[in-house]
Amino acid sequence: MKFIVSSSTLLKQLQAIGGVLSTSNTLPILDHFLFELNEGNLIASASDLETTMTTSIKLEKGDKSGSVAMPARLLLDTLKTFPDQPLSFTIDEKTFGIEISSDNGKYKLTGQNSEEFPRVPEMEEATTLEMAAGTLFGAIDKTIFAAGNDELRPVMSGVLLELDEKELTFVATDAHKLVRYRRTDVGSERASSIIIPKKPLTLLKGILPGVEGNVKIEYNDTNVFFAFENTSLICRLIDGKYPNYDAVIPKENPNKLTIDRELFLNSIRRVSIFSNKTTHQIRLKIVGSELNISAEDLDFQNEAAERLTCQYDGDDMEIGFNSRFLIEMLSNLDTEQVNIEMSAPNRAGLLLPAGNGKSDEDLLMLVMPVMLNN
Repeated sequence: MKFIVSSSTLLKQLQAIGGVLSTSNTLPILDHFLFELNEGNLIASASDLETTMTTSIKLEKGDKSGSVAMPARLLLDTLKTFPDQPLSFTIDEKTFGIEISSDNGKYKLTGQNSEEFPRVPEMEEATTLEMAAGTLFGAIDKTIFAAGNDELRPVMSGVLLELDEKELTFVATDAHKLVRYRRTDVGSERASSIIIPKKPLTLLKGILPGVEGNVKIEYNDTNVFFAFENTSLICRLIDGKYPNYDAVIPKENPNKLTIDRELFLNSIRRVSIFSNKTTHQIRLKIVGSELNISAEDLDFQNEAAERLTCQYDGDDMEIGFNSRFLIEMLSNLDTEQVNIEMSAPNRAGLLLPAGNGKSDEDLLMLVMPVMLNN
């Protein structure tokens, strides 16, 4: 089996799917890329058993069909050192020996039998929908940071995708913070909900900004499949029931604060340097149109306070938050102003983009308070 391919094209495509590769594989074959030659196309795949990513490359020259598993790390390290040039691959289908010829040298490596590579599951009884790559990127980007890392609660380590005829909703939570992102310009004929793991969504988040056009999504009870341009990704869904997130979102929030997002974010960043390194607690005290942000670390006698002006409608109040959660949330909003809605110092606060938002997009962020020690 022989083919010729551009070194830079091959490197770019393999790096795109290489994120699937895990450093702690139980099966040696998973440290390999699967190469399949088919009618002048080279199809390369990477898998960690849960997620498989595939890319297709149009070849400059390729003869008969065939397949081989190539050592991924060795191949990537080699490709990174070449300037852009055609590389000729010759594979012995009996010994799986691979020879790469460049303008100035020959390189030999040993592959594996492609039969050992895990097969991609068939998508049976799948529901299909399409959405713009930018829309999907926005939904992942706005929610994924709020997903948990607790292995004992696997459902919360993924992102919930809910669909019905009218809208699409992405939800992520780790029990301390929650993000709900809704689109009313995308829907599905069949109402359903699936929980997608964090790793494949992180891979998509890295690739989608460079994609034009639509992403085709297919899903059933066990897997979800994404296809765009010359790349596809299939992954196993997280099995389980997602917590009832609607029950957590407080409906009555009479205390409403509006403030410049950038100003508020930078103030929290400065003040939080002086907070306790375990709790990261900052205190917000709102009186009239004045917001006082303060933090202290009693162990080291460190403290900081800043005063900002804001628009506020509600009772004077004092509430504590974990500064890291607020920083993450404010960094993932992109409006100039932010609304903060609160009911009481021991109830969750809501962060909402203020004004100049998109009409078909609804974003809500929730953060749990921390108890203030007066």
